[in-house]
Amino acid sequence: MALSPLIRKSALPFLAAVLLAGVLTPAAEAGAPRDPEIEKMVRQVDARNLGRIIAKLASFGTRHTLSSQDDPVRGIGAARDWIHDEFSRIAATSGGRMTVEKQSFVQPVSPRIPAPTVITNVVATLRGTQDAAAGRTYVVSGHYDSRCSDVMNATCDAPGANDDASGVAVAIEAARVMATRTFDATVVFMAVAGEEQGLYGSAYYAQRAKQNNVDVQGMFTNDIVGSADGENGRDAGAVRVFSEGVPTSETPAQAAVRQSVGGENDGVSRQLARFVHETAGQYVPWFDARLYYRRDRYLRGGDQIPFLQQGYAAVRFTEVHENYRHQHQDVRVEDGVQYGDLLRFVENDYVARVAQVNLAALAVLARAPRSPSRAAIVTSRLTNDTELRWDANPEPDISGYEVVWRDTTEPLWTHSRFVGNVTSYTVEGLSKDNFQFGVRAVDKQGHRSPVSHPAPAS
Repeated sequence: MALSPLIRKSALPFLAAVLLAGVLTPAAEAGAPRDPEIEKMVRQVDARNLGRIIAKLASFGTRHTLSSQDDPVRGIGAARDWIHDEFSRIAATSGGRMTVEKQSFVQPVSPRIPAPTVITNVVATLRGTQDAAAGRTYVVSGHYDSRCSDVMNATCDAPGANDDASGVAVAIEAARVMATRTFDATVVFMAVAGEEQGLYGSAYYAQRAKQNNVDVQGMFTNDIVGSADGENGRDAGAVRVFSEGVPTSETPAQAAVRQSVGGENDGVSRQLARFVHETAGQYVPWFDARLYYRRDRYLRGGDQIPFLQQGYAAVRFTEVHENYRHQHQDVRVEDGVQYGDLLRFVENDYVARVAQVNLAALAVLARAPRSPSRAAIVTSRLTNDTELRWDANPEPDISGYEVVWRDTTEPLWTHSRFVGNVTSYTVEGLSKDNFQFGVRAVDKQGHRSPVSHPAPAS
């Protein structure tokens, strides 16, 4: 309904005040500049191709970590080689920017590993093209191993269509769409093994990355993203995004600061999850990246955890309603009920929507600046204003920075103010005692970084 002239006139002072205050609700994030090429990428996600990948992975019979590594048609070795070939075909379209490797290591005897076993991650790396950003890395993964009821049974049929051929398919499809484009930062697309036996593949990658000083600024794991149907109902319009608040790697000194001034809801992984939610609202408005403020589900864990242990920001994507009859089960019919992680229970259109959310977030992250470093709230004197400072970003295409804030009880950033290409700013009339603040970088194309949460500093 159109507003009457009188109402429109009376509303002008209010609207002007809102704009001057820098109010920006999460829903209004969609009004930020969109990258037309990222919009095109989102549209190019192909549900049929995702279905093809999932069906092929399920066809190997079992992908158990302890299954055959040299049988050409059955077992984890056959799946490993097929994934490597698939990534290699994609890399051939990248103009030399993407490389593919089998990252293998021997896992010694350990829980669920009865004898030393070779575990192999298949890793495709799309190198960034901006000198100042190419060392910054984002990782998206799924695990290609599978299991049935007995986690040590390496010979039973374990098609693993949802858990986790669906997540591997998301990583491969994102690689296919992104390989022909250029990005400032580096993106790694990965299929890991050993997840069901103890997160061994992802732990190896994360440990190596830390040892080699790889600047992993964000990690997504997609695990069980194949169906909208579950035992508690159906939700075809959302995927869960799990994120921890207090960092797993928090030091005692960091804990002491947090316990004094707050920040339980503002760790780097929580900021990454908020970024995913905002980006999905901008590029995939038909599908909700729904935030869940916990590290993972009860009694469960995924490949994001080893990254969290190394101090990296990481989140997990999982369908909203799970069906435990189709996870970690022998394939069988019992009392008229079909058990097992079968291909027929996967919905390719649902997987495609999850892939669109992943791709949009990855693409924006890899084209946006990094989050500002050393963000701080100045606490050298008592004041009812809020003084912020941060280090200048290294990227050459920075246009400036935004200060964001919210009430301490709000889950999402509710206010934003562009403050220009400066490294300090005072928010007058808003007390640091009453709000949570943050700062993010903006480039000349309008891409925005995840928020940096400031620490108190003199």
